[in-house]
This record gives sequence, C-alpha cells and structure tokens, in this order.
Amino acid sequence: MKIIINENERGFLFKNGKYLRTLEPGKHVLLGRGYDVERMPVDTYPLCVVNCGLDTLLADPVLAKQLTVTEVADETLALHYIDGRFQEALTSGRYAFWAISQSHEFRTVDIREPMAPAELPAALFSKMPDALYKRAEVLSYQKGRLSVGGKFVRLLEPGTYFFWNNGAKVEVSLVDTRLLQMNVQGQEMLTQDKVAVRINFVCRYRIVDFVKVMTEIEDYEEQIRVLAQLALREYIGRSRLDELLENKERLADFVLAQLKTREEQCFVTFFDAGVKDMILPGEVREIMNTVLIAEKRAQANVITRREEVASTRSLLNTAKLMEENPTLLHLKEMECLEKICENVGNITVSGTGDLLGQLAGIMKGTIT
Repeated sequence: MKIIINENERGFLFKNGKYLRTLEPGKHVLLGRGYDVERMPVDTYPLCVVNCGLDTLLADPVLAKQLTVTEVADETLALHYIDGRFQEALTSGRYAFWAISQSHEFRTVDIREPMAPAELPAALFSKMPDALYKRAEVLSYQKGRLSVGGKFVRLLEPGTYFFWNNGAKVEVSLVDTRLLQMNVQGQEMLTQDKVAVRINFVCRYRIVDFVKVMTEIEDYEEQIRVLAQLALREYIGRSRLDELLENKERLADFVLAQLKTREEQCFVTFFDAGVKDMILPGEVREIMNTVLIAEKRAQANVITRREEVASTRSLLNTAKLMEENPTLLHLKEMECLEKICENVGNITVSGTGDLLGQLAGIMKGTIT
C-alpha cells in the first residue's frame, strides 16, 4: 500500500483501528493489511482526528512537538491569536493546534464577571459567536441602568458595552437625559358653570435621578400625566368658562405650581407648562360666534356714527367760514363751475351782463 502525504498535510496511520504514528510529507509504503490513513491539512484549527482522541495523539512525542496545546477552564474564555492576529474565542476544554509554521498565543478571560473588560477591542466581538456575549449601546443623550440578576449594579455612561453570557441575567435599561415633553391630550372636564371643555396640555421636564426614577416609582411618565390631569380638573372645576378663556396663563401657572410640589417624588424637574388647545362643545362655539359677530357689528356702528358726526361738524365749520368771508364763497363757486365744465360739452348764455354772474345764476336755477 502506497500513501503520498503532501507538504501541507499530515497523515495519521491506524492499523485495525489503533493509532500507530504520524506520517510526514512524502511517499510511504505500507506492507500488510488493516492499515488506514486519515489526512489533515496543517492549517486546520483546532486539531481533531475522527478515529482517535486527543490524549492518544499527544502521547506520541513526535506529534506532540508539532502541536501547541492549551486548556481552558470552566467560566473562562481563551482568546486565540495566530501570529499576533485574533482568530477565535475558545470555551472550556482542551485544544491542540499545529505549530509547524505559525505561532499561537492565548489570553485567558474570566467570564464570571458579566461585563467584558473595557480594554477588549470591539472588533474582537465581531469575530466571536453571538451566543458568547450580548451587546448594549448607550447613546450620547442616555444613561444606562445595569442590573445583574435583578439587582442594580451601576449607572452606565454613553458608550458600547459587552456582557458575557455566563448564565447571569443581565439587563440594561435606558433613561433619556434630554429635556422631555409630556402631552396630556383630550381631557374633557366640567367648568363651574357646567360647560364641558376639552383641554390639550403640555409640560416639559428633565429627569434628575436616573436610578430612583426606574426603581422607586412605577411608570414615571404615567405618574406625571395623572398629576397633571388632577391639577387641571381642580382648577377648571372651580372656574367659569369666561374666566378660563380670558386667563389661560393662570391655568398653566397653577398646574405648573402643583407639579413642582411633586418633583422630589417623581425624581424630575419641571421647567414650564401651557395650554395647547381648549376645545368647546359645538353649541357653545355657535353662541360665542354669535356674540362675537354682534360685538363687531356694534363696534362698526359706533365707528360709522363717529365718522358721520365728524363729517357733519366739518361741513358746519366750512359753512360758517363762507358766511363770514364772501371771497371763500366765490372760490367755492369757481371750484364747482370747474367741475361742471369738465362734464358739460357746450353752455349757451343769452343776454348781456357779467358771464360769471350768469353761470352762477344757472347753478342757482335763476336763468334757464
């Protein structure tokens, strides 16, 4: 039996299922029966022979000199580097690698602590199986609450974090650090005079305690919304509709003051608040539109009468001036004649006398 092993291979010789030795590159002649050869490229990682266990192979001193062996304990990972470049992460077990043309290095990482060491580059995790770790990203406007096994550990600043899947339950809950807005939409309430109004309200706030806001109160957003609703009902319930329409700012100031008294309980700081919309029932809107139209008509009538009085007073003053000064009267007559001449093609005047006097007589109806 002739066997040829290539330069980039090694052969494992078995006889009747029992390992005998490793075959180096070259031509090998085997005499007799029962031989079997398993080939393996030397760039295969890690070493794994189908017909034989690793312990049996390592008992061969010739083969052992060509291998690098490492053992990974429980609750640890071994970061495998080939010629200084990261190759893979090894879980607990015993591994052998060909060391014929390459050097192998191993860095042991304790995974009993859920959080991966910060000095490990993120690029390493992209080459690991997803089952080995989980990733959490905290954005620049967020804080992260790290809990392990249901117990709060610490607050995470913005950045990317990796956690080992070691059986512990790891949770990262995100909290927004920006100025937040709460909208209280469509709250229908009765005023003191029994008019149903719907209020759309808004307030702005910022979280000040990122830990307690998630641990000591349930659903802080809903808590804030309920507080705003209660304050709105209190103010609207003791105010008349006209007062609400005239003083929306007072409503906003009252609600904001009520919210600020609960800041410590909600672990937030309130900045401002305001009424976005106040929606009235259809019948009330029609009545108010009618009242508004009547008010505007009355204002228009007052303005018209004021202008008529001013015009009459002006005419009276003009008449008095003409009565006291005949020259002004003649000038006015000349102005009227000019306007008549602009619209009349021919004027026939009979008799003798002053032409201007006759034209004035025409205007007065004394000459036909």
